[in-house]
Amino acid sequence: MTRTGTRRAALPLAATLAASIGGAALADTPSLVTVVTAENPQTQLMAMVLTTQAVEQGESVHMLLCGPGGDIALADAPESATAGQPPRDMSPQGMLQMLIGRGVTVEVCAIYLPGMSADADVLIDGVGVAQPPAMAGALLGEGTRVWSF
Repeated sequence: MTRTGTRRAALPLAATLAASIGGAALADTPSLVTVVTAENPQTQLMAMVLTTQAVEQGESVHMLLCGPGGDIALADAPESATAGQPPRDMSPQGMLQMLIGRGVTVEVCAIYLPGMSADADVLIDGVGVAQPPAMAGALLGEGTRVWSF
């Protein structure tokens, strides 16, 4: 088989695999993905406040925490993630835990823990590690809104 023939034969297989993987990843597509990368605790808290409002308005939500945003999910989180903020003395991590309790899927970026030379044991209960194919599917879902903080 020629190089072009091999490539042509592989295309239908690749398309079939992509469709099956894509279909599986998109089956549970949330209506909102909140991405938090900000280091600022007020920005982190506002991301939690607005995401809470979206949940209260019936949206299905998936949250992705990356870089400094991932620190909110650490069991031994920095004080900025756990200290209460005005006006209601809520912390980013406290509101994150409330969202988890309300069924929001929360994950840290796939490269967050390896970048710290840590494993999932350092995360609070209810926080997982995002798998890039599934996360990409969630972000690309038809009708999915993405909020980035």
